[in-house]
Amino acid sequence: MLQIYCHGDLLHQVQMTQLYQDDKQFVDMSLATSPEEVLQKFSELAEAHNHSIPKEQLQEFVQSYFLPVGQELQSWTPEDWKDSPQFLQKISDAKLRVWAEELHKIWKKLGKKMKAEVLNHPERHSLIYSEHPFIVPGGRFVEFYYWDSYWVMEGLLLSEMASTVKGMLQNFLDLVKTYGHIPNGGRVYYLQRSQPPLLTLMMDRYVTHTNDVAFLQENIATLASELDFWTVNRTVSVVSGGQSYILNRYYVPYGGPRPEAYRKDAELANSVPEGDPETLWAELKAGAESGWDFSSRWFVGGPDPQLLSSIRTSKMVPADLNAFLCQAEELMSNFYSRLGNDTEATKYRTLRAQRLAAMEAVLWDEQKGAWFDYDLEKGKRNLEFYPSNLTPLWAGCFSDPSAADRALKYLEGQQDPDLPAWDPNLSSEHRPAMGLPQCLGPTAGPGHWRPWIKNMGSTGPERRSEGLDLSASGRSASKQTQEVAFQLAQNWIKTNFKVYSEKSAMYEKYDISNGGHPGGGGEYEVQMPRRIWLDKRAGSDASGPLRKPADIRGPVSFPGTPLPGGCPSSQSSVQ
Repeated sequence: MLQIYCHGDLLHQVQMTQLYQDDKQFVDMSLATSPEEVLQKFSELAEAHNHSIPKEQLQEFVQSYFLPVGQELQSWTPEDWKDSPQFLQKISDAKLRVWAEELHKIWKKLGKKMKAEVLNHPERHSLIYSEHPFIVPGGRFVEFYYWDSYWVMEGLLLSEMASTVKGMLQNFLDLVKTYGHIPNGGRVYYLQRSQPPLLTLMMDRYVTHTNDVAFLQENIATLASELDFWTVNRTVSVVSGGQSYILNRYYVPYGGPRPEAYRKDAELANSVPEGDPETLWAELKAGAESGWDFSSRWFVGGPDPQLLSSIRTSKMVPADLNAFLCQAEELMSNFYSRLGNDTEATKYRTLRAQRLAAMEAVLWDEQKGAWFDYDLEKGKRNLEFYPSNLTPLWAGCFSDPSAADRALKYLEGQQDPDLPAWDPNLSSEHRPAMGLPQCLGPTAGPGHWRPWIKNMGSTGPERRSEGLDLSASGRSASKQTQEVAFQLAQNWIKTNFKVYSEKSAMYEKYDISNGGHPGGGGEYEVQMPRRIWLDKRAGSDASGPLRKPADIRGPVSFPGTPLPGGCPSSQSSVQ
């Protein structure tokens, strides 16, 4: 099976012949017969044509031995879906409430359940079998994705669909038991890489909502195993101030083009003949593992930071990854304390303290008041602005109580009201902080999408319709910090609502350079994510200003559907 979906001559010829506009289509097709027979018939066909099969014959072969995409899945309506969850009644504005009601209905369209044939004949499918039904991004993405599912679960819990969340959690836990980690997504060709480690946080959200301590007890060891994967396979030692610190990075030690983007990866390697293609492909996979596929964040320090071929993801120690792990270590300590295991609780409390010290020594910049990725080859921090610079705030991974207020000063120090929100020609010292750095520069346009709005509200010409949460700033006693964050939240909500009112759809990213429009750029056409939710505390007038922070008593959240396209993130979309 791997010789069909992951590497080999069959994969190479089909993808390089470009039978399909989207490389992902072929590797998502199930086999009509056994992989042995498919490979045997392909070998005979290849030999008959001197291993250069004409496109027409290759197309006929694929149509004969492969099935159309999606036939191994069946639609599923979540059994715990209800017409009117409580959060809808707490939205005071009539227009926003109708919007939320329409979006809440989309859960029923995104539910999927695997057919028994995937369990009975796993060798015929690139899809990895999952026992429990789940929510998919949609569009070209008919499988689940790792860190995207965290935002989905937040929305499901808001919609009072804890049973669906538990099933999705169990699927992820089963993957850890089988493979030792959670792959990027639910396909065999994603097994070489993972995604930002949010499983522990998923469990925390579920247990907080349900108080299902028994489920936590049953699976605490599996949560520890997932963190062990990152400890064993993704750690790196960094020396700072004469002391050695252990931190984590994204790193995929496997070459070869990504099967779902095979032709593009092969052509990219051919465009830099002096380079090592295997190294380039490994870095692309590491970039996909980061969830920021692909951002100029990973090109800095390369031969040309405007080109994807300069990608060097594994050479960076990311601020966000280490914040996620720091948060997970704190949660694990809390879990074990709750379960009465003081020894393990102390172990994870110590691990968090060590990571916190490492982050402050290596990633924290005292002068700027923020955290920055550390360049292992250059031996210095990358001082470019990315929303990920403030992830430790969201993760609660800092020791200085004034960190949130200092972060606000950092943002204000970057912002120049006389500059445009996004300009790929601006140097780093002149680029405004309130606009994300370009993703692929002029090639992909102002493409930005990840919800790093979790930290500060959305920050770019294009904003991913996934999440917005003021909880980080909520930890600060500073009213000014909360007001600024809320203003950014208001802008984000208005953009989403404006486009939805015009298009009757939620998109993976937005271009706000002209008042808010569907975005573009990236590896494929912009998708129309449809799973998005309104936080129960977000009531307001859709046409006027939202309520003040004091009136909503907490975070405003609009996680919607993540989708891969041009910048920060991996797979997720919806139709």
